Formats: sequence, structure tokens, C-alpha cells
Amino acid sequence: MDVSETIRKRFSVRDYLEKPVEEEKLNSVLEAGRLAPSANNRQPWVFVVVRDEAMRKQVAQAAMGQAFVGEAPVVIVACATDPERMMHCDVPDYAVNLAIALTQMTLQAVEEGLGTCWIGAFDQQEVKAVLGIPTGVKVVELLPLGYPATEPPAVKSRKPLGEIVMYDRWQGS
Repeated sequence: MDVSETIRKRFSVRDYLEKPVEEEKLNSVLEAGRLAPSANNRQPWVFVVVRDEAMRKQVAQAAMGQAFVGEAPVVIVACATDPERMMHCDVPDYAVNLAIALTQMTLQAVEEGLGTCWIGAFDQQEVKAVLGIPTGVKVVELLPLGYPATEPPAVKSRKPLGEIVMYDRWQGS
């Protein structure tokens, strides 16, 4: 599979098969995150891999009760270890670094025949309490991982390039 095909094939999976993720496939996804570029190659992240069913269900409760989160056989909890660090452009360092790492992980998941869904709807303190994540670390994203029980949509609803691209300078109001 080439990168373009992988990008087109990726979709937000909210229904997973009751099938465990093989260790080698999980490690392949985690390795994709490890290899991701980060500012100054600092890799200011930790990925908490939640496989225990009871804990996954608690994480799902903390994710605004989104049951499908806990139904995935794995939930990867992406944590920023230096959430106060800002880039020179006044953007939080962790937001960029973890977005790159998680993107690589989601694309590798597709390559492995797995599916994911980026989850930003969760209670920070509840997730930290469930998983014992220390103060000073920020939970940035939850990434359920497993075999999709549904097929990707035939067509993705996306804006055309003309609505999201401007050349040389901002155009319009």
C-alpha cells in the first residue's frame, strides 16, 4: 500500500471487532509514533497502552461515556510530558509533536489492517485518575485501536482545495 492509498483508506472507527490486536501489530503502531519527528527530537510524550478491559471501560466513561472507546481491544492514551513548553511561534509544543506522532500511528494502523479514532472528548482529571498519570503530565488524546467492524465510507466529506488553500498571502476577509 502506498501513502496516498493509506490516507484515503483511513477513517474514524467507532465499531470494533471482538478480536485482540496482535503484539507485533501493536508494536508496529507504537514504533511509528516513536519514529515521529518532534521539536529538537525531544520526544516529549508517553503512550499509555490500555489493554485491560475494566480499565478501558473506565477510560470510556471518562471519555464522556463513549462506550465504543472501551470496546476497542486497545486504547492508546497519548500524554505530553512537558505541556508548558511553547514553540517560538506561540503554539504549544505538545500539540504539534503529538499530532505528528498520532498521525503516523493512525496511518500505520491502517497499514496493519487496524482502525483508530482520535478522541478529544474526555475529562482530563478522570483519565489521569484512572491511569495514575502524574500531575504535570497532560493527556492530549485517546486513540482506540482495533479491527474495524465496519467498512470505510465510499466518499469522505471534505472541503475542496479551493476553500482551504490560498497562495502567497491571505485572500479575502
